[in-house]
Amino acid sequence: MVRRLSDPARAAELFAGWQETMIWSALEGIMGTVYAVDDASALIRSGDLAFFAGKPSRELAEALRTAPFVIAVPKDEAWARLLERVHGEHARRGLRYAFDKQPGIFDFRKLEQMAATLPEGITLRAIDEELYERCKQEIWSRDWVSQYPNFAMYQRLGLGVAALRGGEIVAGASSYCTYRGGIEIQIDTREDYRRRGLATACGAALILECERRGLYPSWDAENVASVALAEKLGYLFSHTYPIYEISYCLTETRNG
Repeated sequence: MVRRLSDPARAAELFAGWQETMIWSALEGIMGTVYAVDDASALIRSGDLAFFAGKPSRELAEALRTAPFVIAVPKDEAWARLLERVHGEHARRGLRYAFDKQPGIFDFRKLEQMAATLPEGITLRAIDEELYERCKQEIWSRDWVSQYPNFAMYQRLGLGVAALRGGEIVAGASSYCTYRGGIEIQIDTREDYRRRGLATACGAALILECERRGLYPSWDAENVASVALAEKLGYLFSHTYPIYEISYCLTETRNG
């Protein structure tokens, strides 16, 4: 029987060695929910991601049927094969790109130059309560704040910066989740403002603010464009890993 763990740390051994900030956050009891079957299998749900570890469990794999869209991350090929069997044509296999989580890798002088290099008429502003509410209203910017149900939580745990033109949000970088000692960065630019260096400036500004606060700005990429941006900002590529985009009755397009 699938049960929600009141003490998430009980699943820590099953996820041991997995360098994923959303897993850390859930096990620390900060963000995300941990489910288990017989203390041998575990599932972490955090935002639209699901992480599977331990002994493959059909019960846990089938738990994703209730969500319209989930990115499932199996710890090994046994879990991957089970997800394929359970979800069939609803599961599309893909790759994500992981980066080393190493302190001391950033060139802060270079990042300061990047953050200051903005097109005319564009300004950067920390995400405050007004911007938090506005980010929630648009699909493309919603993930910057979606893990924080209210501004009080975002103010306490989150961190972000938005690029504005005439008061309109056109790009930004924010925390998708928070864990002890750092954040996971979520970054995007509105489609009609892409290829103007805004993602670079916002990413650089957020990394600099993390440095000032003693936080680590973790990065994980879903496509090669995100990989290129990460490397431009100073991150070191580590490896690829498989994921499954599982969709049931998907009604809106997700931006990453």
